[in-house]
Amino acid sequence: MNQTTPARVNEPDAVTHATFTVERTYPVPPARAFTAFADQATKRRWFAEGRRLGGVRVHARLPPRWQRSVALQLPGRPRGRNDTQFQFIIPDRRIVFSYRMTMGARPLSASLSTVELVPFGAGTHMTYSEQGVYFDGPALAKGHEEGSRQLMERLAEELGNSR
Repeated sequence: MNQTTPARVNEPDAVTHATFTVERTYPVPPARAFTAFADQATKRRWFAEGRRLGGVRVHARLPPRWQRSVALQLPGRPRGRNDTQFQFIIPDRRIVFSYRMTMGARPLSASLSTVELVPFGAGTHMTYSEQGVYFDGPALAKGHEEGSRQLMERLAEELGNSR
């Protein structure tokens, strides 16, 4: 994690602020990497399938105002949601989005994220940056970073299988 502010652990309104960056190089051109984020079927494969998540819906109004909702259902926990709104998109180069996660009626986090795609040889260098506010302490902030790293690994598998 690049930067974290300490949580006031025993206070009911405690928050943790954190910023982190994940960088990866993929063996496909930026247009193909962008499609992995923008195409509903492709995004579902690497983002949701096999993760015990509920339905993924991408509601596409004309760019740059896409919205996506993901329902999460983990054993023994209330149903959760990830509601995303895309703020700014430059096709094949940049995606800026905000998202809010909840578990039942309880908010877990609110984040602003940027995906940057830069040509790198025959492939793409991707930089994912997230600035978040986490309402469940520093462990949740660390979990977001680790989860993002795992998602970018799954994206690497998707892009490696797409040749």
